[in-house]
Amino acid sequence: MAAASDRLLTRARTATAAIALAAGATAAAQNGPVQQPAPGPNSASSLRLPENPQLFGTSMPSVVKATAIVNGEIITQTDVDHRIALLIIANGGEIPADELDRLRQQVLRNLIDESLQIQAAKAEEIKIPSTDIDRALARVASNIGRTPEQLDEFLRSNGSSIRTMRRQIEGELAWSRLQRKKIESFVSVGDEEVKAVLDRLNSAKGTQEFRVAEIFISAPPGSEPQSQQVAGQILNQLQQGASFAAYARQYSEASTAAVGGDLGWVRPEQLPDPLAAAVRQMVPGSISPPIRVQGGFSIIGVQDTRRVLTPDPRDAMLSLKQVSINFPAGMTRAQAEPIVARFANAARNIGGCGGADRIANEFNAELVQSDQVRMRELPTAL
Repeated sequence: MAAASDRLLTRARTATAAIALAAGATAAAQNGPVQQPAPGPNSASSLRLPENPQLFGTSMPSVVKATAIVNGEIITQTDVDHRIALLIIANGGEIPADELDRLRQQVLRNLIDESLQIQAAKAEEIKIPSTDIDRALARVASNIGRTPEQLDEFLRSNGSSIRTMRRQIEGELAWSRLQRKKIESFVSVGDEEVKAVLDRLNSAKGTQEFRVAEIFISAPPGSEPQSQQVAGQILNQLQQGASFAAYARQYSEASTAAVGGDLGWVRPEQLPDPLAAAVRQMVPGSISPPIRVQGGFSIIGVQDTRRVLTPDPRDAMLSLKQVSINFPAGMTRAQAEPIVARFANAARNIGGCGGADRIANEFNAELVQSDQVRMRELPTAL
């Protein structure tokens, strides 16, 4: 080894000497002092730049850094950051510091999955029109009382972007349509199967159904304590108001993760026994603690309940009249209370909607009427 090293070193020195000799030969061939070339025109002189420019702003963002490449498609660190910011917004602006690294890894996996889903759909000639994404985006914006333009501004001001939300919507639509295409091509429903379904529905008439969502955390052998801890941390965030659907998309390892964990309308007997027992005890809006099931832990959320083939009274259409009295600015509480007492007494003796007009005239109140009010859309107290 020593001899080989010496030979390599000798070769390196020889090469260096050869370069030096070549440079010397070139210099000797010039016959006289070396003339420096005349300076050419400065290409930046026309810009009138100051001699000591001061630069403002930040360096080029991480958008140029490839975090992952999925079949030639680049996922950047900015893509990851924007999606994390979107999740933080959905969860009320708080993510525990000890969860951030794990969340970052999960978000990257989700972005990779989205890219694969969109690519798989395109391979089957399924393209999601931008108009479909626009409609879904408009529904999201409407749900939080904003226009798409206001939503765009809101996301940018919170470190995210409308682009990452559009990408998530595209992935969900692409995967859903690909699954539907694959399933429908093999499905042929006969009259007997339709009759069997109707018979099952009729036999279940009046039984209770639940609209259920699930977050499933797998627990391979030996990792049960860690998986249970993760499930407990997720439950803690949900109890503090985090979005169940957002956490299902990011953390659930069930096939329903792409649709926010939604299992649809199910009867308890259609679920595994541990989940069925929990669902029977739950009311709309409640969330279960982590439940041990085969392969891991499940967190169940009940969104709504109904009776099979039975009209839901909350779907009733109501004809309502609303009487409101307004107090002038500057009126004190002592001055208002006698009027409120008289108004309350008149309301108790209203005798039906016809009496609303009489009360409105008596108190010079505002009267509003609507004949198409769905009961389920009223505030809970009403």
